[in-house]
Amino acid sequence: MVINKKFSVLQALPDLNSGGVERGTLEVNKYLASKGYRSIIVSNGGRMVGQVLKDKGEHHKLAIGKKNILTIFTIFKLIKLIKKNKIDIVHARSRLPAWVCYFAIRFIKKGHRPIFITTVHGPYSVNFYSSIMTKGDKVIVVSKMIQDYVLKNYKIDRKKIFLNYRGVSNKDFPFNFKAPKNWLKAWYQKYPQTKNQIILTLPARISRWKGQEDFIELIEKLTHKYPNVHGLIVGEVKKKDKFKKELEKKISKLKLNKNITFVGHRSDIREVMSISKIVFSLSIEPEAFGRVSLESLSIGIPVIGYAHGGVKEQLNKLLPKGLIDVGKVDDAKKLSMKWIRSTPDVKQNDFFTLEKMLNNTFNIYKESIEKKRIT
Repeated sequence: MVINKKFSVLQALPDLNSGGVERGTLEVNKYLASKGYRSIIVSNGGRMVGQVLKDKGEHHKLAIGKKNILTIFTIFKLIKLIKKNKIDIVHARSRLPAWVCYFAIRFIKKGHRPIFITTVHGPYSVNFYSSIMTKGDKVIVVSKMIQDYVLKNYKIDRKKIFLNYRGVSNKDFPFNFKAPKNWLKAWYQKYPQTKNQIILTLPARISRWKGQEDFIELIEKLTHKYPNVHGLIVGEVKKKDKFKKELEKKISKLKLNKNITFVGHRSDIREVMSISKIVFSLSIEPEAFGRVSLESLSIGIPVIGYAHGGVKEQLNKLLPKGLIDVGKVDDAKKLSMKWIRSTPDVKQNDFFTLEKMLNNTFNIYKESIEKKRIT
């Protein structure tokens, strides 16, 4: 059956500030709009809203991700929005927004209900609240790790599940990318302490499970052999910065103030990674996918990562020798020293691509519409 009608898609998530979920939402938005399909995003807003509009999508501000009793009233606002805009597909990307979407759809007459699609982006705590992410007509999972998590913990028809790896744009993250001279000049003006140093980078928001403590220990071990090693901790601080202060105390105690720099949230992560000798993924808990590590591999910068989660799946495909056991900082040190001496070759990424991810997402939408129209 051929579809002539350009269907409309509403994606729902808590906000649009930063993160892999948010960026993936924006990429789908841009893809749909570029093909002439109507793309609407519902969230509580954030720094990325401007990009949604620039990419010809629409944004409706609705606090569907706030853990507040008043959130129940957003259900009725969402019903109105769905009906007014004749939404064909509602794609929920987070638990509380998914519940809001689920109930909103149930209040719409059966013949007029949009298709409900969810994406399981992480191994949420296993409980009734999280089960909403398995209630979609279609359930997208972002890695084999997440697929196994869903099948193990929830009663779900396997046929509803679609494995769709996150992907990186080869255009935005080209293999062998080099930072331009004007960027380098501005960078070294701001961070002169990094010039002529061996740059090692940990890109991850400041959080107890993201591996900053292991990274600091690693830098300390490496400075005994390579005093010109400089560690970059790239990532924003969410909520209170108590943990960051703990990290700063640890750095001072180990006398590493000249060897480690916090650079906060960066929109130029590609350039930062391009000047790095090695990029690290040291999350203590498994990453559902690990987008930043893939971005590094895509531009040809090697990654050393703990062997679990989505990062393990990436490295198995592109750089298997970058895998080390979780928490083994000494193993990270040995491998880092080896790679500082001789950089390994990274296999060019033609598997985890943005184009493949977007085509898969679009096909899931399209097939869902086709099935609904047949039935």
